[in-house]
Amino acid sequence: MTALKVTDLSITFRESSREVHALGPVDFEIEAGEFLCILGPTGCGKTTLLRTIAGLEKPDTGEVDIPLHPDGGGPVIGFVFQQGALFPWMSIFANIEFSLKAKKIDKVIRRQKVESILEMMGLSSFSSSYPHQLSGGMQQRAALARSLVMDPDLLLMDEPFSSLDMRTSQELQENLRELLKKASTTVLFVTHNIEEAVYLAGEVIVLGHRPGRIVRREIIDLPDRRSRLSDTFTEYLVSLRKTFESLVSNP
Repeated sequence: MTALKVTDLSITFRESSREVHALGPVDFEIEAGEFLCILGPTGCGKTTLLRTIAGLEKPDTGEVDIPLHPDGGGPVIGFVFQQGALFPWMSIFANIEFSLKAKKIDKVIRRQKVESILEMMGLSSFSSSYPHQLSGGMQQRAALARSLVMDPDLLLMDEPFSSLDMRTSQELQENLRELLKKASTTVLFVTHNIEEAVYLAGEVIVLGHRPGRIVRREIIDLPDRRSRLSDTFTEYLVSLRKTFESLVSNP
């Protein structure tokens, strides 16, 4: 079943007196439950693509199709930004509970769901803390928990671990993989980190320089328990790095 279909998507921005063709045309689709990474150099339109899928930008041409549920209800979409975008005046518990409360979900069920995701993310002892009292890594854990607590059909992630140190980033990558094993969520994950893409994704799309167009699609055929030190992992890494080097050599 297709969870997302992007057709002939193209976006142009106006900067001062000139128009900048930022993205496209781009065509791809994602099957339900798939984890797709969008790789590309800075300025190639990765974030613009994600924002357009989320409905935050309007394309010049093309369509974004996110099918309805069989019961006719709209899909639940989560968005994790590069910076967590937590509400600074709310506790971590209240931040995670916010979207459930907005949906008028029963108070008892809300508490159960929030406490469960706090435990899974290792945040139980920080539920009454405020965002400024947490490290960057803990804030991103909370932001991820806030999106996952809604059991989203489609989760959009915009370089959520890029500002973190390597160890924290890898821990969160592992947390994400483990959490998604228990869900049927489809993920579209934007990154410029090739190793991160190979570790997380079932498929990788590489965008070229502005205007961003797809220059490569690669299925990542690795076992569920991935090792960054395996020969196959290294082969994917080197192959995708060569694609990036060719983009740098031919801007």
